Amino acid sequence: MGESLAKLARKVDFSQTGEEQAENKEEEGDTDIQSFQQPVWPWESVRNALRSALTELCVASDVLSISTKECGKDKRYMVLDGPVQTEPVEQKPFVQLLAKKKALEVPSKILLAGAEHLRGLQAEVRGHAGGQRQEDFHIELLKLRQNWRLKKVGNSILGDLSYRTAGSQFKQSGVFEVSKADTEEVTGVKGERGVSALKVVVPSELEGIAYIQVTIQRDNEQLVSATLGQLSSPAAKPVELHWQQQLEAAQNVLFCKELFSQLAREAVGLQAPIPHMVVGSQITASLFPDIQLIISLCHSTPHSTTGKGPPSSSTPKSGNDHSHVLEHSLHQLLRKVHRSNINPDGPGLSSGPVGVPRKRRLAGPEAADRHSLLDMVKVETLLEQIVRQAQHVVLRLRTIFVLDTLAREFKDPLLTSHWSTLSSPTCSSVKVSVVSAGYDTIIKTQLVIHVGEKMLRVICKDGRVLNFSYEPQELRDFILCQISQHQVTGVQALARVMGWQVLASSCFLGSGAIEPFGSAAGCLLANSKGDKFVAVRHSPQANASVFVSQAPSSDFFATPVIQASKWENLPEGFKQLKLDKMDGKNLVNKIELLMAALS
Repeated sequence: MGESLAKLARKVDFSQTGEEQAENKEEEGDTDIQSFQQPVWPWESVRNALRSALTELCVASDVLSISTKECGKDKRYMVLDGPVQTEPVEQKPFVQLLAKKKALEVPSKILLAGAEHLRGLQAEVRGHAGGQRQEDFHIELLKLRQNWRLKKVGNSILGDLSYRTAGSQFKQSGVFEVSKADTEEVTGVKGERGVSALKVVVPSELEGIAYIQVTIQRDNEQLVSATLGQLSSPAAKPVELHWQQQLEAAQNVLFCKELFSQLAREAVGLQAPIPHMVVGSQITASLFPDIQLIISLCHSTPHSTTGKGPPSSSTPKSGNDHSHVLEHSLHQLLRKVHRSNINPDGPGLSSGPVGVPRKRRLAGPEAADRHSLLDMVKVETLLEQIVRQAQHVVLRLRTIFVLDTLAREFKDPLLTSHWSTLSSPTCSSVKVSVVSAGYDTIIKTQLVIHVGEKMLRVICKDGRVLNFSYEPQELRDFILCQISQHQVTGVQALARVMGWQVLASSCFLGSGAIEPFGSAAGCLLANSKGDKFVAVRHSPQANASVFVSQAPSSDFFATPVIQASKWENLPEGFKQLKLDKMDGKNLVNKIELLMAALS
C-alpha cells in the first residue's frame, strides 16, 4: 500500500496549473476517447486544496511585508488596526464648564427638594404651639388603612366607602381621596386639639348627614317613629371634622341612599290593595284603613342652609315616639340582602349546584306539588317585611293600650299583664291574669294573647282559641266578659270553701236587662241549712248585683188557691243589697262576710 502511494505521488506535476492539466486531459481525452477512457485521478481534490492554501499564504505574506515597510517619517503604506489619527480639536474651557453646570443642575434640584421637605417636617414637629406633637402622616395613614380599603393610583391615594365587598349592588360610587393636610390649614387651627395630618376628600353627593325617618301616623297623630343613621349636626367647617368621623358620616349617607333606593324601587313594583306612593324622598304605605307608614330620606349638607327632608308639621308625638326594634330591623333587612348576594346557599354535595336553597333540593325526593314550588320561588321584599313589622307594632300598641286602660279602670278584680321577652319582629305574646286580691289561691283567670300582624289569637284557660281582628274594641269586650265570668266563678269557689251549696250557675243568663255586648253571668247559693239564699249577678257593662232571701217565708198567707202550709217553706222575695255600704275590699271579700253573717 505504501509503495503504490509513493509511485502515484511521483507522477504529480506541481509545476502545471489546474487549467493546463484540464486542457491536456481534454486533448488526451479527445485523442484517446476512441480507444478507451482513462479513470479519474483520486488525488486531484487534494492538489487543488493545497494550491488554494498556497495562494492565500502568498497574499498574506505580501500584505505583511507592505504594512511593515516604512515610506518616510512615521508613515506607512498600510495600517493594520486602530483609527486614523487626525488633528486634535481645540476645546474651550468655558464650554466645558457650562456643560458640567447643566449636568449638575438636575441632581442639585432633587437634593434641594428633599432638604426642604425634611426641613418642613422638623418645623412641624418643633414649631407646633402648646408643645402638642402633630400625628405623623404615615402613622395616620396606617391607622386609616386598618379600617378602610385604600389603593394607590399614580401619585394619589384612593379609598372606597361602598359596601360592595359586603354584597352591595348599589351603583353609586364611594371613592374618596386621601392627601396630606396643607401647612396653612394645620397652622390655622393649631389652637384646637386633635389636628390631623391627613386630609380626606369625599364626593360632594356624600357630604353632610343623612338619615331615614320611619313614621307610623294616624290622621294627625304620630304613633311611632324610628330614625336610621341620625348623627349629630355637621360642623360649620368640614376641615374641623376628624377623618374618621367624616368617612363614617359619608358611609352612612351612602347606606341611607341605598336603603331608600331599594325601598322606592320595591314600592313602585308591588301591587298592594291600597297602592304605595313614592313622591320625591318620601314613601307612603297603608298599614290599616286609618294608619299609614311614612318613610322619608333626610339629607343635609354643610353648604346648604336648609337640609332636604320631610316638611315640618305640628303633629303631636306620643309617648312611644321611638321604636328600637323598627330601627334595628331597617339595618338588619338590608344586611340580609347583602349577605344573600355574597353568600348564596351552599349545596349539600360538592357536585350540587350553588345558589339552590335546601327546600328546592328536597322538592324532588319529597315529591313537592305545584303550590309548594310556587311558595319556594316567592321572595319577600324589604318593604313588605317593614310593613309587616309596622303592622305588628301598631297592633301591639293597641293591645297595650287596651290592657293598661282596663287595669286603670278596674280595681276589683286586679288585671295584670306580663309581656314575653322572647319574641320576633312580627309576633309577641302577653299573659293576662285576672285575680281578686287575697283570693288568688282559690280563683285565678289566665289568658294568653298572641299579637300578630293583622289579628290577635287568644288562648283561654279551658283551651278555647279565639281569633280577633285588629280592632281594639273586640279585645276590650272579650276581656270585660272574662272579668264578669271571673267574679261569678270566684263566688262559687268561695261558697265551696265556706260550706255553702251552689244551686244554680250560668255564664250566659237569659234573664234581666239586655246587655249591649256579651251576656251576664250569675249564680244562686244556699247555706248548709237551706234557709238562707244569696244570688249574684254580674254583667260586663254594669257592676255586680247581690240579692239575699230566706226561708220559711215570713209573709206567707193562705189563699183560696194556696191553702197548704208546706208552701211557706219557699224563700221569700229577694232583696238587693247595697255593696258600696258593705265592708270589704272587693266583691269576693264582701260575699265572704255576708256568708259568715248568714251562716
